[in-house]
Amino acid sequence: MAHNLITDVPGVRVGNAHDDRVLSGVTVIVFDKPNVASGVTLGGAPGSRDTALLEPEMTVQSLDAVVLSGGSLFGLDAAGGVVSYLRQQGRGVHIGPINVPIVAQAIVFDLLNGGDKNWGRMPPYWELGWKAAEKATGGDFPLGTVGGGYGTSTVNFKGGLGSASAVTASGFIVGAIAVVNAVGSVTIGDGPHFWAGAYEIGREFGGHGLPPQVPLEAQKFKIKRAAPSTTIALVATNAQLTKAETKRLSIMANDGLARAIRPAHAPMDGDTVIAVSIQDKPLKNRTIDLTEIGHTAADCLARAIARGVYEAAVPSEAWVGPPAYRDLYP
Repeated sequence: MAHNLITDVPGVRVGNAHDDRVLSGVTVIVFDKPNVASGVTLGGAPGSRDTALLEPEMTVQSLDAVVLSGGSLFGLDAAGGVVSYLRQQGRGVHIGPINVPIVAQAIVFDLLNGGDKNWGRMPPYWELGWKAAEKATGGDFPLGTVGGGYGTSTVNFKGGLGSASAVTASGFIVGAIAVVNAVGSVTIGDGPHFWAGAYEIGREFGGHGLPPQVPLEAQKFKIKRAAPSTTIALVATNAQLTKAETKRLSIMANDGLARAIRPAHAPMDGDTVIAVSIQDKPLKNRTIDLTEIGHTAADCLARAIARGVYEAAVPSEAWVGPPAYRDLYP
């Protein structure tokens, strides 16, 4: 793909903003084409906004944007900034003279990372949401310590923002973007191999592949003990799916978390995957095509998660958390 990013799906733009004092940030994905959206939450401790409308039986079909944010529940303010910015642009459902942008959001917990969370009367996330939406663009965007991944971590390495894309054998474009803040590990032991190594394309996260055998020590249970976590993600495709089929896509894509993170979907996670179908390319065989798209989305999400950690850097001296992967494996 041209960029190996979710923006390879036509009509998808991404913007990021962060606060380097707070050590947190916001990622906004804006959709410029008609779409159908759904999603699924398999983590035990989610935080979200307007994800109930994603269920297939709900009336709203299309999203104007998705927000992936740090800040835990404070970060839910980010959607307000995004909605206000998009309203100014004339986006949203038009009800008489009023336009109401439809924006779904999921958040991660990054409140114990060393940043200054004494922000006074108002958290910074509304403003960060506005700025990220304002910056949203197609094509290239940075990965790692950026946007919603600015202040995130895994059990043994700095977390980050990751993305990847692919084209199925039938010609459907699939992309994924993830904010990686896993309670567990995305590497086999302390590296350099990633659990997602089997799905790597080229050297997008170092080219280390998989070891000949997974050591017993790397299979032992190892998680963060101090705080909740969460990996949140969006997958998108140019396929023309129904809302029920888009729900199925989100379910299949969720397997990407289990392919890339050990463990996934834990009681302290809020693991959430939203799926968006840009209505460009019709399916020929609905069952087979959807299966291939979902399979590809899971692989893309696994790759995006590994890339988020691989590209991350420690944000500042204030950082309280694990080292960056490339500090150990340049």
